[in-house]
Amino acid sequence: MRLYRQTIEDFSIYSGAELPEQRMQELHIAAGAMSAKMRAVRIVSASSVSKRDLEQRLIHKGEDPGQAKAAVQWMSDLSLLDDEKTAEQIVNRCIHKGYGLARAKQVLYEKRIPKELWDEVLTDYPDQTEKIADFLESRLRGNNDPKQVKRAIDALLRRGHSYGVIRSTLQKMALDAQEFMEE
Repeated sequence: MRLYRQTIEDFSIYSGAELPEQRMQELHIAAGAMSAKMRAVRIVSASSVSKRDLEQRLIHKGEDPGQAKAAVQWMSDLSLLDDEKTAEQIVNRCIHKGYGLARAKQVLYEKRIPKELWDEVLTDYPDQTEKIADFLESRLRGNNDPKQVKRAIDALLRRGHSYGVIRSTLQKMALDAQEFMEE
């Protein structure tokens, strides 16, 4: 059994100490709770996570579901977990990477952010036309080969941009988008 310093102090454990069966069961429960809390701290310090995502990660790592839920509540009570701030961080990261609105929604879904927060954090999602143009310029470098243009369009679609915006950007760049009509 792995014990943290706090648990050792709480149970006044010392070398050679003998614990009765009841006290040993209490120690196992306390050790599991402390393990879930410490693992939660490590996960939160490594990346932005939602409450549901943290709970699922803890359970996946082998923590007891009840203790995982308690650890998430403990982190939330300490104001170390905030789904709204996490959602804002995720959306800002998507904007910085040049992702489209659809990809930002996908990331929010993957991170288990509650849907009621999506509208709030996505309302001011900026127009990505300039980022699309930069991407196309870097990919094509003046090469108007239809295969290369198609690959660039596909890459932008995977990044979550809508076909209409991609097509209008191509037209502004004076590239022929007629060959790539929506199917």
